[in-house]
Amino acid sequence: QVQLVESGGGLVQAGGSLRLSCAVSGRTFTNYAMGWFRQAPGKEREFVAQISWSGGRINYKESVKGRFTISRDNAKKKGYLQMNSLKPEDTAVYYCAAGMDYEPQTYDYWGQGTQVTVSS
Repeated sequence: QVQLVESGGGLVQAGGSLRLSCAVSGRTFTNYAMGWFRQAPGKEREFVAQISWSGGRINYKESVKGRFTISRDNAKKKGYLQMNSLKPEDTAVYYCAAGMDYEPQTYDYWGQGTQVTVSS
C-alpha cells in the first residue's frame, strides 16, 4: 500500500508561482511512476505531468509545458510540481498519484488533493 499526501497549494496572483509537494509513505517509492493531475470545478480530472521512477522520462500536458516542472527525490520519498507563470485557468484541485506503470490511466494510488487558486 502507498499513501500520498499533497501540500503547497494556496492562493496566488496570475504570474505567480507555487511549489506542490507529494509525500509518499508505505511501500518503496522508487519503483513507482508518479504523476500530477488536476480537477477544476465542473470539469473532469485531467493529466498535468508525470515522471518515471528514475526521472528519465517526463511528460507534460501541452498547456503547462515551459511553465511547470515535475521532479522527484526518491531518497526523501517526495515528488514535486513547480508551477511558474500561473494563470487563472490553472485553478483546480491538484492531485498526485503513483503507479507501477508509466501510464496515467493505470495509477493505483492517489492523494487527497490540494487547492490551487490563481486570481486574475
